[in-house]
This record gives sequence, C-alpha cells and structure tokens, in this order.
Amino acid sequence: MQTSEIVLVGGSGKTGGRIIKRLEERGLTVRAASRSSARPFDWEDRSSWRGALEGASRAYVAFQPDLAVAWAAEAIEALAKVAVECSLEHIVLLSGRGEEGAQRSEAALKASGINTTILRASWFCQNFSEGAFLEQILAGRLQLPAGEISEPFIDADDIADAAVAALTDPRHRNQTYELTGPRALTFREAVAEIAAATRQPIEYQQVSMADFTGGLAAAGLPQGLIDLLEELFGQVLDGRNSYVMGGVAEILGCPATDFSEYARRTAATGIWSA
Repeated sequence: MQTSEIVLVGGSGKTGGRIIKRLEERGLTVRAASRSSARPFDWEDRSSWRGALEGASRAYVAFQPDLAVAWAAEAIEALAKVAVECSLEHIVLLSGRGEEGAQRSEAALKASGINTTILRASWFCQNFSEGAFLEQILAGRLQLPAGEISEPFIDADDIADAAVAALTDPRHRNQTYELTGPRALTFREAVAEIAAATRQPIEYQQVSMADFTGGLAAAGLPQGLIDLLEELFGQVLDGRNSYVMGGVAEILGCPATDFSEYARRTAATGIWSA
C-alpha cells in the first residue's frame, strides 16, 4: 500500500472532507490545502502553491469557484507546473460536465505530462442540503431559473469514493470518468422527492433569469458569483448533461446512489427540519 502523503487542494469543500475521512480510515497520510489550513493554499495567491504541495506524491484538486470561470485553465496549467516541480506523481481533478472551461482545464493538466485522473460531475445532490439551496428548502420554496430540463444529480459520497479509488489504485491513472446519478430529474421532481422524504410541504417555483440574478444581487452576492450562476443555469443547464453515464460503476464496481436514497438518508439527519 502506498504510504506517501496525499494533499487535497480544496479540502474544505463538499467532497474534500469526505475524501479526507475515507483516506484516513485507510491509514493514509493526508492533509487539506485551503486558505485556512496549516499550510495554506489560495488560488489567487500563487506564492502559496509550492508550500502547500511540497512533500506530497498525489493530489486531489477541486478548483474554486468553478472551472467555468475564464482564468481557470491558465491557473490549472500553472498549478500543474508547480506540481511537476514538486515531484508529484498524480493529480485527480474534479471537473465539470459540459463546461467548455472545464475541458480547457483538463487539456492544460494533461499537457503537463503528470499522471491525471479526470472526474467529471455536474449538479451535486448536496446542493440541496449543504449548499446554496438549503436556505430556500428550509423556507419551503425553492426558486430557480430552471424549467423541465433534467439532471442526473450525483451524490458527493459517490464522488468521494471515486476520488479515493483514483488516488489509491494506479489502474485509474490517465482515465476520465463521467460521474452521474442513475436517473435524471428536473429540479421540480428533485424538490418533490425531498418533500416526500421529509413529509413537509416544499414547493418548486421557476423564475426568470432576471428575477433570479436580481434576487442574488439584492442578497449581496458578489457580481462574479452571480455571473457564474447565470452561466451555469443559462448555458450548462440546457439538456447537454441530461444523459446518464456509468462512470460510478466503472470506477467503483457498484451502482451510483439514486436521488431518492440521498433524500431519505439526508432527511433522517434532520437537517431539513432545522
């Protein structure tokens, strides 16, 4: 078993904490690299990168805020150069499905010559329980500019399991996996499943993009984040990612978690009853 250190760039996000727990349970040496970590990593402060990567042999990279932003590919290219200089052997990149920016970032990473595993994922189930949608779910009404386009929501636990497999099994090096749930749902259908699991009245309401972005601005969100969300809802959520892919089964040898199972499991924690 490999015992050299693994670093998680973005280790404080939805997937990072899950991955760290799984690696530590295997007895592996792992550390998070984020703005608040002991050896900090800041995407906007490149002087921090080398110190965060030194001493590691492998890395999991989750770019913030999203690989769709204009400067992501250049940042990934620069990070890969530092990783090579620090003698890293392998990088697992959390990428996005159907995002041109993500594809440019993947290409930049592969061009560096470092061993690479690409995990492509789209909308996380956990957005409803750990992310941007939770406050509205608790209020009983989720309002988004998304109509009848369906998405095969992916469980962050499946992503974490896939990342651990990629980091610990050399067979997954230089492979690309598209990770989705086993069926596609509209946001309205997803909210209905959460309502059923919680036995609470939760509505879904489609709103215009103008109303959506106006509400975000009124709530004080930075313009950069508003622009990103507008791109994700207005461009990526156009049906290009509605198809189900078998990446979870390919890398893990078992089916992906269904949204209904995620909803039941999460409802049992009481987070939607707070």
